[in-house]
Amino acid sequence: MIPTQHRLGTGFGAHSTTTDVLTGIDLGGRTALVTGGYSGLGLATTKALAGADAHVIVPARRPAEAAKALDAVAGTEVDALDLADLDSVRAFADRFVASGRSLDVVVNSAGVMACPETRVGPGWEAQFAVNHLGHFALVNRLVPALAPGARVVAVSSGAHHITDIRWDDPHITSGYERWLAYGQSKTANVLFALHLDRLGRERGTRAFSVHPGSILTPLQRHFTREEKESLGWITADGLAAEGFKTPEQGAATAIWAATSPLLDGHGGVYCEDGDVADIADGTRDGGVKSWAVDPVSAARLWDLSAELTGVNGF
Repeated sequence: MIPTQHRLGTGFGAHSTTTDVLTGIDLGGRTALVTGGYSGLGLATTKALAGADAHVIVPARRPAEAAKALDAVAGTEVDALDLADLDSVRAFADRFVASGRSLDVVVNSAGVMACPETRVGPGWEAQFAVNHLGHFALVNRLVPALAPGARVVAVSSGAHHITDIRWDDPHITSGYERWLAYGQSKTANVLFALHLDRLGRERGTRAFSVHPGSILTPLQRHFTREEKESLGWITADGLAAEGFKTPEQGAATAIWAATSPLLDGHGGVYCEDGDVADIADGTRDGGVKSWAVDPVSAARLWDLSAELTGVNGF
């Protein structure tokens, strides 16, 4: 168990915005990378970092669409990257490392949620592949470019409560269920940050995972309006249901994890609502499941991921 996995009492909460958590923080001269940084939660993250004077790199599967979305956001640049394609990941990382630039912040925000059964690469389940393995390979290939004191933030979800890693069948080759697959990928995000922090802390790299909360974004593209209404995500008139955050509120915890001095010395933790989360005990909503902060599982997943991707930056 992680001894620091408990609330710090930051004063932030579910309604805090990126502006709130960045008060007094100047990112001038810093370089950040945000996957999925041109849509939904990722776009709010990019705008917040750029607004604090960071230079933000947005690798995108659809570069032209990303460039259009970021046209009015000063201090951003776009490059090509498809997280489902490890050759694309390698090519992007090689270009960046060869540029001689360093990264102060990496936010793994891109993802796919509860999609129909889809296979990518050598038959990998798409959500595990994109949400976890693609980001695993990307960060490991970018290790030479991580600046001293760099922070890596993995955007997870409260959906990690659904399941631990399915160690006997991580690609869910039988009995596929879209929420099960999504939940596993989000548990993987938490475990990834935990072990990355352990491996990287000697060189000053710290890692965090975050639950952004519920936000209506293009992430829900695989759901019809009727499904969203039946799930209680939207009202009958199509508005976000009570309890949903704005993108600026949803991005706040990732921004906080990437920049706050309050997290100095607290790497590897899972955060929500602008604070470190407590361990989920079943008596209240939120928190992090104990299976997602198990260092033995984190090391096991790291080894499995390195074997599958052929990449290990450490």
